[in-house]
Amino acid sequence: MCSGKGLLVTAATPEVDAFTRTYWEAAAEGRLLIRHCDGCDRPHHYPREFCPYCWSEDVRWREASGRATLYTWSVVHRNDLPPFGERVPYVAAVVDLAEGPRMMTEVVGCGESALRIGMDLCVTFRPEPGAEAPAIPVFTPVAPAAGG
Repeated sequence: MCSGKGLLVTAATPEVDAFTRTYWEAAAEGRLLIRHCDGCDRPHHYPREFCPYCWSEDVRWREASGRATLYTWSVVHRNDLPPFGERVPYVAAVVDLAEGPRMMTEVVGCGESALRIGMDLCVTFRPEPGAEAPAIPVFTPVAPAAGG
């Protein structure tokens, strides 16, 4: 699994419920989960209790590789909603996970001028303040291979 060190940045804290608890517990362990349908053999994200392709309820959690490519992004320079205003500018992005689904996220550890459609990314988990706060999956560029 692709994994990195989380960068501490303030963010809104998602609400954990009975259905998403598995997802957030895995994130706290540095693992990204996606849902996979056993009915049509397709992965999907965002997590839901049914398959958005065939409507089957025969869906399971599966660990994703953590690899993705950048599909699109926007640099947010102004956001008046707390706590986002404290961290502008930031890169809001959509990535294509290696497993297929697209995921809305944030790209960290990369200057705006270095962003490129199709660039290889790797999941990392940003810890959130507070004992009950989940770690948030964000993406960072994959370091180029030595000598390459």
